[in-house]
Amino acid sequence: MKVTDLNPQDYFEYYELYLSAVPRNKELLEAYKESGEEVVAFLDSIPEDRWKHRYAAGKWSVAEVVQHVIDTERIFMHRCFRIARGEKANISGFDQDEYIEPSNADSKSAKELIAEYAMTRAYSLSILNSLQAEDFHRKGLASERPLTAGAAAFIVLGHEIWHNNIIKERYLN
Repeated sequence: MKVTDLNPQDYFEYYELYLSAVPRNKELLEAYKESGEEVVAFLDSIPEDRWKHRYAAGKWSVAEVVQHVIDTERIFMHRCFRIARGEKANISGFDQDEYIEPSNADSKSAKELIAEYAMTRAYSLSILNSLQAEDFHRKGLASERPLTAGAAAFIVLGHEIWHNNIIKERYLN
């Protein structure tokens, strides 16, 4: 499956922001593997003294942004899995800001966050590998909005690209 296989009815229009960032020519599993390796290399290149940096008052630190990316992947892969398995109940949303403080991201080392990211990506790949092609087209409800399993998986990739670009532009310059 490629992101171009998605239809606008497969996801809430807000997610176009992330989906538009995903390379159009990549198969889903290939994109997950490649981006996982690329993100680990990118995170590993961030100097240790930048991980607690905030580019403005009230903004998350680099560590908190990375934790947010990890947490969002966990949540969206949970959605992907439930929808792929035929879940009919609405899958509740989450308040990203409420997740940051209890995550204790700023108390984790870069090495710990990178390992947590890598483990999360490996788990996501195990879910994706367990699904059949038709599973990605199953539609459910998340936050009271339509969402297919495939769209949930691609949103993870676009969300990650979005935030890594923010880190590059606002935190590392």
